Amino acid sequence: MDKTWLITGASSGFGRGLTEKVLARGDRVIATVRRTGSLDDLVAQYGERLSVAYLDVSEPDAVQRTVDKAFADCGRIDFIVSNAGFGILGAAEETSIDQMRQIIDTNLLGSIVVIKAALPHLRAQGSGRVIQVSSEGGQIAYPGFSLYHATKWGIEGFVESLAKEVAPFEIEFMLVEPGPSRTAFIGSIIQPDPISDYDGTPAHDLKEAAFGGGWVIKGDPDRMTNAMIAAADAPKMPFRLLLGSDAYDGVHAALTERLAALEAGKDITISADFTEEELAAM
Repeated sequence: MDKTWLITGASSGFGRGLTEKVLARGDRVIATVRRTGSLDDLVAQYGERLSVAYLDVSEPDAVQRTVDKAFADCGRIDFIVSNAGFGILGAAEETSIDQMRQIIDTNLLGSIVVIKAALPHLRAQGSGRVIQVSSEGGQIAYPGFSLYHATKWGIEGFVESLAKEVAPFEIEFMLVEPGPSRTAFIGSIIQPDPISDYDGTPAHDLKEAAFGGGWVIKGDPDRMTNAMIAAADAPKMPFRLLLGSDAYDGVHAALTERLAALEAGKDITISADFTEEELAAM
């Protein structure tokens, strides 16, 4: 049976790739973009099966109107893909308050508002699947990406809690965590004005590698979007879908280190409780 998708940030990268592939197999897509005309070629090819809406997800009222209209027009939407977002690469001290607000309003608050706007409709239709495009950076952290990581760790915590809240309504969630991939992400990254004291430090070293060609990107966005679609179609979606060997290695190392630290501090951690005797006397 043909499915209907609502995909934000569809003008490029994973959003564009997902849009192309699910249209090619016969599904219907409501795609949101920030660049008018960016999907004109697909509209010409697929006609009424593709609806395109201009949307800045950092504008909550516009998000609500767009999501409400999408459900009103389609009657049912099977997949919500919250994908819109961008990166900032630079030391935290270099990042302006306006840049901080912009990335939080888009990546974190924007993603939350998209999902929240869809929930009443998904409850009413009795089911639905929400795919939040996060990042390996929702579980690990690179120097220079502190604001980006703040948004990705934040959206992962939100989704993990929300999934438990709405499970009784047959609403499922998947956090997609791609590692570095050959999309246009690097080219769209905002770079704050540099502070020379950070030259030669990890934050600037990583920036030089990213923009100087020293960072070998193994991730194939075509294979990644294939994996996303296969996971979305599965009888039960995985809650987390990590993509790419570098992502696997990085997250595995981080979780192993975190677990070792947890065990090393176990005695101190447990000592913070009331004793059984004290609890019995309360």
